[in-house]
Amino acid sequence: MNSERARFEAVYRETYGRITAYAVRRCNSPQDAADVVAETFSIAWRRMRELPDGEEAALWLYGVARKVLANHYRGENRRQARSVELDAEMADLYGASPDSGVELKAIAQIFRTLSDDDREVLSLVAWEGLDRQEIAAVLGLSRNAVRIRLHRARRRFARALAEADVRFMAESRLIPAERSL
Repeated sequence: MNSERARFEAVYRETYGRITAYAVRRCNSPQDAADVVAETFSIAWRRMRELPDGEEAALWLYGVARKVLANHYRGENRRQARSVELDAEMADLYGASPDSGVELKAIAQIFRTLSDDDREVLSLVAWEGLDRQEIAAVLGLSRNAVRIRLHRARRRFARALAEADVRFMAESRLIPAERSL
């Protein structure tokens, strides 16, 4: 029991910030994010025998957090909840970049029109900084399925931006350099 507790505490220390950031970016309020994080780690404690070692533990926890969020949002209007969060996130991430040349409000609006699946896969890349293998672990998909979903989501997002006549310089990025793959 002491070794399980020590292992849980170590995983908690290593992943708490990442899981909290994951939840905060997806919840409409800090209280909701705190509930999601608490439930995620509560599940991790109950299922300690299933918790993988090393970096795989973080990916497993992302998967758990994702399911907790799905339960949290069931019955609520997801699009409205993400709208408020996305506007703040876009302003925080890109607002201080005067040379970006992007129309931030238009990008946020277009992003919100994407399907939940497209927004999730793009967010896991842009916000969480995960690679395809890690996204596959979080979503419970094959790496190839993630590659295809990511390609299609990027293509749909780019097409929607072009249709809305949102222009940005080729050298500007929609993903901050420190978070790019």
